[in-house]
Amino acid sequence: MAPSPTLTLSQLSLSLFLLFFFSLSSSYATSRLIHHRANSHSPAQKLIRSFNLFPKYPINTVKDDPQAFVSGRIVEKKFSFLADSEPSIQDLGHHAGYYSLPSSKAARMFYFFFESRNSKDDPVVIWLTGGPGCGSELALFYENGPFHIANNLSLLWNDYGWDQASNILFVDQPTGTGFSYTSDDSDIRHDETGVSNDLYDFLQEFFKAHPEFVKNDFYITGESYAGHYVPALASRVNQGNKENQGIHINLKGFAIGNGLTNPAIQFQAYPDFALDNGIIKEAEHEDISKLIPGCEQAAKTCETQGGRSCDNALNICMNIFDNILSIAGDINYYDIRKKCLGDLCYNFSNVETLLNLQKVKSALGVGSDLDYVSCSATVYNAMIQDWMKNLEVGIPALLEDGIKVLVYAGEYDLICNWLGNSRWVHAMEWSGQKEFGTSPTVKFVVEGVDAGSLNSYGPLSFLKVYGAGHMVPMDQPKASLEMLKSWMGGKLTSQRDN
Repeated sequence: MAPSPTLTLSQLSLSLFLLFFFSLSSSYATSRLIHHRANSHSPAQKLIRSFNLFPKYPINTVKDDPQAFVSGRIVEKKFSFLADSEPSIQDLGHHAGYYSLPSSKAARMFYFFFESRNSKDDPVVIWLTGGPGCGSELALFYENGPFHIANNLSLLWNDYGWDQASNILFVDQPTGTGFSYTSDDSDIRHDETGVSNDLYDFLQEFFKAHPEFVKNDFYITGESYAGHYVPALASRVNQGNKENQGIHINLKGFAIGNGLTNPAIQFQAYPDFALDNGIIKEAEHEDISKLIPGCEQAAKTCETQGGRSCDNALNICMNIFDNILSIAGDINYYDIRKKCLGDLCYNFSNVETLLNLQKVKSALGVGSDLDYVSCSATVYNAMIQDWMKNLEVGIPALLEDGIKVLVYAGEYDLICNWLGNSRWVHAMEWSGQKEFGTSPTVKFVVEGVDAGSLNSYGPLSFLKVYGAGHMVPMDQPKASLEMLKSWMGGKLTSQRDN
């Protein structure tokens, strides 16, 4: 294994949500209210090391692209990560490719596509990893993809990969994430309009390249900061369908896992969640809650004014989270059941090691001069004014069009906790709001075991997943797959409390 590369100053400037979202305070010692965040490098360095990820560069850019840029073109190849004794490339529906984004000067979007292990007639699912700026391979190899990485870098089949029930796409987006790259800085995206247009253009070309899947049901899924990406893309696809733009994409629904969707409401839930779970005490809850009105007003200003006011809103609202962390100490804010051992909270380093092997890049059609950027500091910084935007606003129109919506959350995640997600779902104004609010809470049962609690009405479902933190498919893989299958099959809401 090659030695870990030295961190650059730009990498050290990453904040808490380099993997999923948000920023980490540099204060751990005081329980008093914090009103300003320090710019120390140490919290960012602790964050990167907590996941054992050390991307060599803050983004993939190339000076001289050996292939001429052809707008709107897909270049794809079949591949196999498996040994000679396993099924051949011809027997596996495993594809990797690049798509040249038409609304760019030189951007290429990288993706994986895995055909279903069950049937090609299964739905097509796209998975979007958060960040903003983290590669989809983090989910592919550690959550819901076909494989897990063994310590010797060999690959093991994931018995609960979502390719057991779907034909699934994993996309490195926005531009500069993972293996996606450009040679022009102007191609870096700054908002959900740019992100969703790129993904919509990609889907159009993908279905042209794979016409046998056009008739299949289509679902959009994702986690964490994808609480922004997923509803934005769903709205863009629905718009394209209504306006008869290109190929009709058979959108049936979208699912958000432990997402950031309506920040104003979700920030307000932090003190209550922390108190309910014994992270803070009553007096501390009372003090921290005094910060909520300022956060709420700043978020409203962001919505009306945009720009710098959204930076300001993030700074103001983050004081709520920072104060809780100053009390919580070394708690793992992605799973409050756990503590971080020194710097290390998770070890995702094998994905960087594997994907930077030349033989792997060659098999995937990735240039030898490109390095895998697990999380991009440049993409993260470019999207900073997007964080506090409320992406719930477009969801009611999708519900009214009969598009199914599933919001799910692991019960032990602090950072995008189930309580905040439940509150924005219940507060959302649509024709079924009252009925959803009075719907019975029923058990989500997997093979006779209670795996969660569910509220549903019409096309809307909210599922609290037991025994899981921020990454539900990693923590509860069997329940995660059953959730997907039941929801897509229209059976999730048919369960009843015994």
